[in-house]
Amino acid sequence: MVDNHLVKLSEDKNELGKVEISPEVIEVITGLAAIEIEGVDHLRGNFASGVAERLGRKSTHSKGVKVEQAEDSITLDVFIVTKYGYSIPEVGKKVQENIVQTLKTMTAINVLHVNIHVTGVQFETKIEPEPRKKDSDHL
Repeated sequence: MVDNHLVKLSEDKNELGKVEISPEVIEVITGLAAIEIEGVDHLRGNFASGVAERLGRKSTHSKGVKVEQAEDSITLDVFIVTKYGYSIPEVGKKVQENIVQTLKTMTAINVLHVNIHVTGVQFETKIEPEPRKKDSDHL
């Protein structure tokens, strides 16, 4: 079980040393928190992140997430595609809330802003089943 004590993440060393979290870890946590929300179809990265993913340099969970670090906080830009039929403002707000809560719980990092960019809407594609052929059709 996870202990409720949060590790202080700063440049100062404690008696055991310091704890650092790479931006890539923050991107992955952010991406996973975003796709947990009902109404989010997937995250959409840019061309560069797509190439990096194909080369194995970037996780599929971190595409569509940009982290900007300040001295004591971070700002996130998250690029999502929503599912058709969901309220985009409601989905965006839920994504923001889930990302902030998840990062606070897992990292204790202060999140200044979570900017949600909706880059598309995914429509449900219906695949019609092929009609069954009768045995007499094969003759």
